[in-house]
Amino acid sequence: MGPHMVKVLDLIRRYGERTALKGLNFEIAPGELFGLLGPNGAGKTTLINVLATLLKPTSGHVTIRSMDVVRQAKEIKHFIGIVPQEIALYSTLSARENLGFYGRMYGLQGLELRNRVDELLEMIKLSDRRNERVDKFSGGMKRRLNLAIGLVHRPTLLLLDEPMVGVDPQSRNHILENIQALKAEGMTMIYTTHYMEEAERLCDRVAIIDEGRLIALDSPQQLVEQMGDGLIHIGLRSVDPGLINTLRTLPRVREVQCLERDEPGEEGETVSENRITIRTDQVRQTLVEVIGICEQLEIRVGSLEVLEPNLNSVFLQLTGKRLRK
Repeated sequence: MGPHMVKVLDLIRRYGERTALKGLNFEIAPGELFGLLGPNGAGKTTLINVLATLLKPTSGHVTIRSMDVVRQAKEIKHFIGIVPQEIALYSTLSARENLGFYGRMYGLQGLELRNRVDELLEMIKLSDRRNERVDKFSGGMKRRLNLAIGLVHRPTLLLLDEPMVGVDPQSRNHILENIQALKAEGMTMIYTTHYMEEAERLCDRVAIIDEGRLIALDSPQQLVEQMGDGLIHIGLRSVDPGLINTLRTLPRVREVQCLERDEPGEEGETVSENRITIRTDQVRQTLVEVIGICEQLEIRVGSLEVLEPNLNSVFLQLTGKRLRK
């Protein structure tokens, strides 16, 4: 990798007896949108807090723009922006007053501050609500303002810790558009999220952290290609035991499960259907083989559903856990 914006070397962070981060190593290039994924308690927020100079590493080194996060914390604070998980707004102040307050904390004043506040309110589409008290805002509007506050001093590195929690679809789209626009302008961002489809859509690379360890690091596309399993669901009225055994012998099939479940019938009656789930690392090839086997055994397929591999299936395979929103 060329010059780095962030370099993390053998990072360990302990809280008493508990080790939250267990020897992390990675670099982030300027202009990169770097995703951090992990189950609750994996260490993502601890890592964000170390990068934000709010927590000191127990051991190891972290540099941002070649400055040490412990020795040069004061200088680093001037060019990093933080969008925390908890909304950090003064509810009795207006949107404009909140931005003005944080802007002054970073040394902005006068015309420069007024122009920056106007620019950000326009960006988050809250210009028409600029003078309203924040406690009158919806959760999504507060999240948008939270993002603008992280940007008030024009940082070169933005830390986004779950910026979409509890956001309505309209605000979510606004925030996604804002993040994509910042990326187009070349801003470096570190983005923790519980939404896999967002990480797939936005991030150049994704780091998956579990129990304080880095267990995967690559582009979403590469991770899916290398590890993502797809699923094929087949609905059958009755199951031939020979079918299950034959499916298990297919070369690209990792697992076959069969569950009986009740489905609504045509006239309100309940019909029992067997659902076979096939986990495979080659969905299309396996699907052709499965259809061939069903035809050969003269099995009538009631329903067929194919789920292509995605970041969610990679995450599940690596951690054995689902992301909880």
